[in-house]
Amino acid sequence: MNAKVFVTSAVLTLALGIATPAFAQDEKQSDKHGQPAQQQQHTQQQPAQQQRPAQQQQQQHTQQQPAQQQRPAQQQQQQQQRAQQQQNQNTQKQQQQQQHTQQQQNQNAQKQAQQQQQQNQNTQKQAQQQQHAQQQQNQNRQQQAQQQQQPQRTQQQQRVEQTTWQNHRAGNWQSDHRNWQQRGGYNGYRVPNDRYSGYFGQQHAFRIYGLPFMVFDGYPRFQYDGYWITLLDPWPGNWSNDWYDTDDVYIAYENDGYYMFDNRYPGIGIAISISM
Repeated sequence: MNAKVFVTSAVLTLALGIATPAFAQDEKQSDKHGQPAQQQQHTQQQPAQQQRPAQQQQQQHTQQQPAQQQRPAQQQQQQQQRAQQQQNQNTQKQQQQQQHTQQQQNQNAQKQAQQQQQQNQNTQKQAQQQQHAQQQQNQNRQQQAQQQQQPQRTQQQQRVEQTTWQNHRAGNWQSDHRNWQQRGGYNGYRVPNDRYSGYFGQQHAFRIYGLPFMVFDGYPRFQYDGYWITLLDPWPGNWSNDWYDTDDVYIAYENDGYYMFDNRYPGIGIAISISM
């Protein structure tokens, strides 16, 4: 029985020994068959996994690319706007500067015109003053020449002259004098315009003292510039007693007749007649 048991054990062992390699071989083959499938599945999964990030990156890059392209365009547009604003500011400043410069030039031109006008006025005044001084000098020379030519008055002549002037003084000027309109107009000799402009008028004042003197029909008469001047009106009583010796007088044609005026008493004209 032991022998049977031993034989049975040996057979089992041999069967197990034979079955084990076969099972192992089958297991290996099954592993071999299973491994390519797993590798194939892994290989298929790996490109898919690799493909997903690529697609995501491509999508992100595709989404980011317009944004990235849009940013430089916005920056460029902003730069252009800033450049345009700066250019507008510069243009405005230039216009303001040009306007200010034009205003300054206009002001300078106006000042120069005013200065030129003032200079012309000063020049004209100087010319008038020089002309007046020259005329005054000519009158003084003429008076000196007349005084040198005429003989010295005697005391008797001086008394006659003084008496004539004093007797011709008005008691009441308002009632004693008459103008040429009241006298019916002037009908005497008229001085030519060229002689009148040279010796008559307010700018040609003179003194009666030293001029040839005579009495005509009781009126005082003196000679001036070759003409005889006869006082028809009395002289006002408020004038000084020796005005005919000390005051500057002039002869002018006003209100249709000739009048003699005293510079010390402006506005009062004595009616006179002029004769050769």
